[in-house]
Amino acid sequence: MKKRAFAMTMAVMMAGGVLSGCASPTGTETSTAGSSPAKPQTTAAQTASVSTESPKDTTITFWHSMGGVNGEAIDTLVKEFNKENTSGITVEAQYQGSYDDAINKLKSAQIGSMGADLVQIYDIGTRFMIDSGWVIPMQELIDEDHWDLSQVEPNIAAYYTVSGTLYSMPFNSSTPILYYNKDIFDKAGITEIPDSLPGIEKIGDDLISKGGAGEVISLGIYGWFFEQFTCKQQAQYADNGNGREAAAAAVDFDKNGAGAKTLAAWKALSDKGYAPNVGRGGDAGLADFSAGKAAMTLGSTASLKQILNDVNGKFGVGTAYFPKVNDEDKGGVSIGGGSLWALNNEDPAKQQAVWEFVKFLVSPESQAYWNSQTGYFPVTVAAHNEAVFKDNIAKYPQFKTAIDQLHDSTPQSAGALLSVFPEARQIVETEIENMINNKGTPEDAVKKMAESINKSIEDYNLINN
Repeated sequence: MKKRAFAMTMAVMMAGGVLSGCASPTGTETSTAGSSPAKPQTTAAQTASVSTESPKDTTITFWHSMGGVNGEAIDTLVKEFNKENTSGITVEAQYQGSYDDAINKLKSAQIGSMGADLVQIYDIGTRFMIDSGWVIPMQELIDEDHWDLSQVEPNIAAYYTVSGTLYSMPFNSSTPILYYNKDIFDKAGITEIPDSLPGIEKIGDDLISKGGAGEVISLGIYGWFFEQFTCKQQAQYADNGNGREAAAAAVDFDKNGAGAKTLAAWKALSDKGYAPNVGRGGDAGLADFSAGKAAMTLGSTASLKQILNDVNGKFGVGTAYFPKVNDEDKGGVSIGGGSLWALNNEDPAKQQAVWEFVKFLVSPESQAYWNSQTGYFPVTVAAHNEAVFKDNIAKYPQFKTAIDQLHDSTPQSAGALLSVFPEARQIVETEIENMINNKGTPEDAVKKMAESINKSIEDYNLINN
């Protein structure tokens, strides 16, 4: 009854457009690597089910949001599992459109009957999925099988872990990094890559006057970047331990000063013309950079191959850590992307089939293949020992920046969990854009952000508590 009431509530919110934002605008971050994908050399039947309920000859439905080349990689993995597993398990993979489309279809399905057994959900849907009551925490499947969770990168697992419970299995994970045009930096005589927003401001004139840059940094207005700048300051985005000790009741970035510091540094770059308004979203800044106009941009690690393909050798592409807000900041970055959620269909055979498939997807062989085809992190530590991974790093050495940055971060930088995160990102982006367009101060923008997001949190908590 509780699940049905929750589903009806969320259907009303969905109809009203409350959950309209997205971690990726399309959920189809496509890699444009040249060659056709080779099949991963993975053994799908390495482990046997520990449940007394056999998954033999069981069919499960897997909903995902990977289109383009990423979708082709998913299809290859699914075909390999269906061919190799010895229990006769069949996985039917179904593309659901964007991340938003997938979670909205899931809400609609829950009002009637289950539509899937395993779903890929974006990072900012984590608190919603936990609250829904629709899932089997991945930790239960792990504990039943005595599976070694240390196989998963700890800084990735930390995001999806609440009160010691891993709720979903990381799958397609990424972090944002700084991309820079080596040729422009060489012409400007700049040998030290800036690691902070003030550092970018200091070299702005040289990049334009000496390096020939049309823009210093092509900085997309993206809520995820705002969250990362908060992490870099070792500050919390929301109260109640960033929404991890208990559901967040309000944002915290307005009280701890992190929001105002981020927007002050952002506005300083904008006011000097170093960071013009290039639009909203994580990919908004990529075009000017790939065209050779901007000396720098911020983007997901999963965009690396796309950028290299678009640049096509016209200039050298360098990568560096995501910049700090203040020179003295010591924080790390939080992951983005998506994870795998097991839905509670009250069918033990399906549950075990889901777990066998999940183990296959996060095996070192599968993850090395997934990384090579998509640019997402391999979430499994041992994937780094695979020849496919080593060959990919050799071909794209810029990706090592992302690996090093992940390892230099800590679980304390895992980021916030928020019930209304998609809406919050839209609010943040609107207020940043208004500020850049000279419609207010950083303090005004932060105040409006906090008021709007807190109202959404209050409404959500009132309905669901």
